Amino acid sequence: MKLAVFDFDSTLMDGETIDFLAQELGFEDEVASITERAMAGELDFFDSLVERVALLKGLSEDKVNEICANLPLMPGAKEAVQGLKDMGFRVVCFSGGFRNATEPLGKELGIDADFSNYLHAKDGILTGLVGGEMMFSDSKGKMIERLQGLLGVSKEKSIVIGDGANDLSMFKYAGVSVAFCAKPILKEAATDIVDKKDLREVIKIAKRID
Repeated sequence: MKLAVFDFDSTLMDGETIDFLAQELGFEDEVASITERAMAGELDFFDSLVERVALLKGLSEDKVNEICANLPLMPGAKEAVQGLKDMGFRVVCFSGGFRNATEPLGKELGIDADFSNYLHAKDGILTGLVGGEMMFSDSKGKMIERLQGLLGVSKEKSIVIGDGANDLSMFKYAGVSVAFCAKPILKEAATDIVDKKDLREVIKIAKRID
């Protein structure tokens, strides 16, 4: 058994889900600025997530789902997921973003499971509140450790791929860690760096895992 864990925003998907949602309400620049600082490790991830989601209050759940169903995939995403599965990997997505996006795109990509957060809505309208499995800076590390125990997968048989500071916690649990078009803070911790926007590069790196 081998395990591959992808981040979602700016890794499997070309962009940040919350930035696309904020654009609908005219808060794109404000939210993007907070996102940028959080991914660079300059802000606490939990605090930044709560602050950004609060700005989405009033957006209809139908509009959220419509936007999330049409997010752009990263070039090579489908080929990377299928290539890893052909090599015997279980492929999972961890996201500090939202299930509204990871679930439909995960199904499209053929991912085995997705773990992310939930935008709270009441009467079909976002309340500005959020909860879920990936709320904190160490959430991804804790989740991959649990998955490895559940599936019986060792660190040496695991590869992780991400771009931002909230991916740091899972890097130490993988024998191969890929900083994909990533922030400097993540590149410093990675075994491999890919600066080309093409996830097919991950397949070449994963071949090192027997």
